Amino acid sequence: MIVMGNSLVFVKKMNNDLTTKREHLLSILKGYGSLLVAYSGGVDSTFLLAVAHEALKKNLTAITAESQLHPASEIKAAKAFAQELGVKHMLIQSREMSQAGFKANTKKRCYLCKKYLFKDLLKIASDRRIKHVAHGANLDDLEDFRPGFDAAREMKITAPMVDAVLTKNDIRMLSKQMNLKTWNKPPMSCLATRIPYGTQITTEKLKMIEKAEQIILGLGFTGCRVRLHSKVARIEVDPDDVERILNQGVRSSIVGKLREIGFSHVAVDLEGYQQGSMNRSF
Repeated sequence: MIVMGNSLVFVKKMNNDLTTKREHLLSILKGYGSLLVAYSGGVDSTFLLAVAHEALKKNLTAITAESQLHPASEIKAAKAFAQELGVKHMLIQSREMSQAGFKANTKKRCYLCKKYLFKDLLKIASDRRIKHVAHGANLDDLEDFRPGFDAAREMKITAPMVDAVLTKNDIRMLSKQMNLKTWNKPPMSCLATRIPYGTQITTEKLKMIEKAEQIILGLGFTGCRVRLHSKVARIEVDPDDVERILNQGVRSSIVGKLREIGFSHVAVDLEGYQQGSMNRSF
């Protein structure tokens, strides 16, 4: 593609801005001395881990929380990348599913979950004399309903990508420049976000959701959400994939397999995937 005139100036300015933001992030990370990163394997935390490794080398530790809330495939991918990068990486068992307050699934669900997790990370950091703990929040997260961010602030968990004024799009573009496989990875959130507020979170429900999403992803869809409403599965896929999922053959296959794992009814949301769609209920 040939870019001319004002368009070329714009592209150069955009690239320079990204370079400046990346350099700012590197400076912030180097200033920490030592760092523990809450690493889920998603777009944001993978980018943060890669840049932190560049800045801190052996003074970096990554921790991934294993839980019924996170698909096994995500944990496997996180382990593989950390090993490839050569970062010290620990897996810990998170404990939110042993907490009645979390399982009650109120609007404070994410706050409580992060509170438990960050408490464990701070203890590990203290034991290992690691100076700072960081999470992968970006600037766009400040505009969304993110109770977990409140927990991070309260517990003084750092958000270096917010401090470096990095948006989600910035992170994707920089990840692509760095050849990170996650640069175009679909958004991922814990499986509890598929269950409406006020509906008890159980192991059975989480397993049903995980299996259902793996079935749909196995058919070649790049991302999906299976929202659980009692025994009804409300499927969200990328808006461009709605027509495909309504194809008779695809639809019949999904309906049959989801009924086998316990859903009584299967519906497709015609809006497609919408981040935070479950927040509309409050």
